Amino acid sequence: MDYKRIKDQNKEHDAVHDDIETSRGKPLSGSANSMVMLGGNSSVQSKWKRKSAVTLALTVLTSSQAILIVWSKRAGKYEYSVTTANFLVEALKCALSLAALTRIWRNEGVTEDNRLSTSWDEVNVYPIPAALYLIKNLLQYYIFAYVDAPGYQILKNLNIISTGILYRIILKKQLSEIQWAAFILLCAGCTTAQLNSNSDRVLQTPFQGWVMAIVMALLSGFAGVYTEAIIKKRPSRNINVQNFWLYVFGMAFNAIAILVQDFDAVMNK
Repeated sequence: MDYKRIKDQNKEHDAVHDDIETSRGKPLSGSANSMVMLGGNSSVQSKWKRKSAVTLALTVLTSSQAILIVWSKRAGKYEYSVTTANFLVEALKCALSLAALTRIWRNEGVTEDNRLSTSWDEVNVYPIPAALYLIKNLLQYYIFAYVDAPGYQILKNLNIISTGILYRIILKKQLSEIQWAAFILLCAGCTTAQLNSNSDRVLQTPFQGWVMAIVMALLSGFAGVYTEAIIKKRPSRNINVQNFWLYVFGMAFNAIAILVQDFDAVMNK
């Protein structure tokens, strides 16, 4: 009886030992592997759904921007201050970044990477892209004096070309032959779509519209590449912190633009 009791205890000990070894990294059983794979697939599907939702929202917002700007015109003019509109957009983006940071602080606490307090040496790089975005955002209102909403969306594809070229020059990013071919086809497509066979003019868009579109593309491309260079220079810094300070400078520059462009209206009110 004593021998049997000792043998049973040894079996229990071996079973516990096997469980411990399995938890330390030994292969799991088939059912356990299936559960792990299901969990991994669920995580991948969740990430894919989030990316799809963000992409869809970005597509809707980007494509509707030109239409909403055109609809807001009355008799060819804007009945509101475009500089104030840009200021409110920057303020909204700043508030969204702050809301995201508040959630991070609540879940993870305030750390060196997500704190807002900083030094001038860290934020003195943001005025450059903020100023470029200011000029680009103002131009997008005035370009509609020369193009309609569909024409603007076509010319806006020049942003992709300028971004790709500047990405290669500034960040030394190597572009594949397929990417260069895509840029050439995109440029040709933008030009072909603007051809006008029912008028003496070769292109539907006047020369001034093309100049503004090219300037906007260069400003947007340079600002985007410059901002990415800043982010990559500080990879550990939370992206919402960097966006927050970029939008703060954007608000400051737009406030100056309001005083300069709408000084009389501001003073009268």
